[in-house]
Amino acid sequence: MNINTILEQKNMSKYKLAKKSGIPHTTVLDICSGKTSIGKCNSETVYKIAKTLDIPMEALVESSVINRLSFETFKNNVCHLVKSMTDLKFILFILETDEIRKLYNRQWYPECLYLLAMVDYLSRINDLSLCNEYNDLRKIKLKKIIYPLGILTRSYFSKSDIPKNESLKEAIPEFLQFNIVESDIRNVC
Repeated sequence: MNINTILEQKNMSKYKLAKKSGIPHTTVLDICSGKTSIGKCNSETVYKIAKTLDIPMEALVESSVINRLSFETFKNNVCHLVKSMTDLKFILFILETDEIRKLYNRQWYPECLYLLAMVDYLSRINDLSLCNEYNDLRKIKLKKIIYPLGILTRSYFSKSDIPKNESLKEAIPEFLQFNIVESDIRNVC
């Protein structure tokens, strides 16, 4: 979990965190700015900050020890997971684990929105109601359109935007609402 988000939720300043935890203010500032990774701090520092914030130590270091996959690999893994499960089991699994919110809290917005789009798309094609838990996230849109790597490669080698434009026409609406171009979630090897 992002320490700045936790501080905001707890309505606590960095200065107050430093005073209450006994951690030097400059160290707290370095951690909050990302100059120092919380995952590289000694256990005493992590313990004092976690205790002051009243959260588990694991919640503080989780985001720094989890490696982020490339977005293409993430999409591929999600599509394989959908293929290996029924649509309904996939939706239930994602909602029960709250993976969408976890990705959002890590500030992994493309992954978060891709997963939400997948749940929304599968819900639509299976005539299921949307989960209202994520209505706040449905208002978000990525600043730049994310195209599949294959489309970007075709555009590059053809020196043309035609592949991009065609992919936009074929994109699944639930993905496109977040500026993610996805047209076929079932065609995975």
